[in-house]
Amino acid sequence: MINAVMLSDSGSYVFPGGKVDAADAQLDAQAHLDEPPERLHALLGDPDIDPATAAAIHVAAVREVFEECGLLLAEGLDGPGALQAAALGAQGLAFNDLLGRLGVRLATRAMRPWSRWITPLNALHSPGKRFDTRFFIARAPEGQEPRHDDHEAVLSAWLHPRAALERYWQGEIALAAPQIMSLAHLARHASVDAMMAEAEARAPCVVRPLTFEIDGHRATAYPGDALHPERVRVMPGPLRLVLRGKRLEPPGGFDDLWQ
Repeated sequence: MINAVMLSDSGSYVFPGGKVDAADAQLDAQAHLDEPPERLHALLGDPDIDPATAAAIHVAAVREVFEECGLLLAEGLDGPGALQAAALGAQGLAFNDLLGRLGVRLATRAMRPWSRWITPLNALHSPGKRFDTRFFIARAPEGQEPRHDDHEAVLSAWLHPRAALERYWQGEIALAAPQIMSLAHLARHASVDAMMAEAEARAPCVVRPLTFEIDGHRATAYPGDALHPERVRVMPGPLRLVLRGKRLEPPGGFDDLWQ
């Protein structure tokens, strides 16, 4: 199992992604989605949005993976079709127009919502900035080769989740808390099949970190921690990360990531 991470201009390794664009909501769902908006809405498990918004979120996820990894989750797209898609993208053709030119439907069944992270007001990184971010997992399409994005990232890599965390612990790469906790969660699975099965069996976990000070260090608590107002754990892994120097660490060290 591999996981895509990219080095952003901030110096941290992040997952491919971005924001929902207006055009994502304008894609013809009947012609270019393999699932109806109502089904995509149910998968997100968010009563505060409507089916059209849920569909736009899925379209944005597929589009960002295509733009930043060169992989297009589309039904029946073979190797030559993937090369044609890459060529059209390189020419600057808008994503919706590209799908129309290829005559394909997005394969949202190959992708499932995994988690939703809502950052606190006083986040450890990028204070003053807040994000409401949804993470998806996906099975890489057969016959397609990922490519590096030369615009939004300095470099990219495909790493096993545990290998990425080991490189982080050794100081070789920088990761933010959502990446650390998500990788620790993903690393518990031995295969993509197991990962997808978990995603099918539950709604996306909603993570609202809480930032606080403890023993002279800034720290973040997650649902289930004694200091967090949400007492029910929503994901495996440590319930707390402490900022020591420039590294976020579980209280018990690296092995705490797997408890």
